[in-house]
Amino acid sequence: MEVTFYGVRGSCPCPCEENRRYGGNTACVALAVEGHEPIVFDLGTGLRAFGLSQPTDGTFRGTALMTHLHWDHVQGLPFFGAGDRGDARVLLLLPEQDDGAQAEAVLERAMSPPHFPMLPSQLGGSWNFQTLAPGEGTHEGFTVLAREIPHKGGRTFGFRVSDGHSTIAYMPDHCPTVLGPGPDGYGEYHPAALELADGADVLIHDSQLLSHEELASEGRFGHAIADYAAELGRRAGVRRVVLFHHRPDRDDEALDLLARKFAYLTGVSPAAQGAVLEL
Repeated sequence: MEVTFYGVRGSCPCPCEENRRYGGNTACVALAVEGHEPIVFDLGTGLRAFGLSQPTDGTFRGTALMTHLHWDHVQGLPFFGAGDRGDARVLLLLPEQDDGAQAEAVLERAMSPPHFPMLPSQLGGSWNFQTLAPGEGTHEGFTVLAREIPHKGGRTFGFRVSDGHSTIAYMPDHCPTVLGPGPDGYGEYHPAALELADGADVLIHDSQLLSHEELASEGRFGHAIADYAAELGRRAGVRRVVLFHHRPDRDDEALDLLARKFAYLTGVSPAAQGAVLEL
């Protein structure tokens, strides 16, 4: 399994000289396994770069898993050239909505006039927009487990994806303090998070906050502290924890400091745009 990071930021894109090494695109991570069509997690601004990376015919055929519908996870959809082609084939799955709205109708709230000049249904190729319930299923030959996790402002899923040999857990937006402070003040290590992360080769986890002070002042926006991600990985027996969803004002120097903070823990490091993990 090959895991490639095309966007690692949260909230809004922030490409600039100060972010050159870690990158400024919002959430987008791709899984590729020989013999399988790819799976892409989230449709942030990194999706455009992912599209440009597609094989020589420049066409995407595969599945997109959306954790939720906040702007930073959907902004790349209108600019996904590899999916806007006559021979593209895309299954797009997003969490079932509390109001029962259909997937395409939900996406139209952000991608339609006057906000954008075209609708999701006007993308080229064959697009299949569906909502997804919590539970386990098979997509592109991968086993996909979806579980609801706490995050402010709309239903949010975390995912666990396996090809039968390697397993990745993906929780880019997670607010465990909603369920209480937990044993160390970082939030509860609740059953859904532990189930998704259990024994995974890689855990990609929300680490937008870096201190107790930030957790106290900004936790209301629905994010986790990096210490929670590291401890969740330890409790769940994860081989590698990737700290993800960096705040826009977290420049390369600040993320270097984050890397040094967790240097004593084997396999814990901040996500960098363009990085590729071979599992």
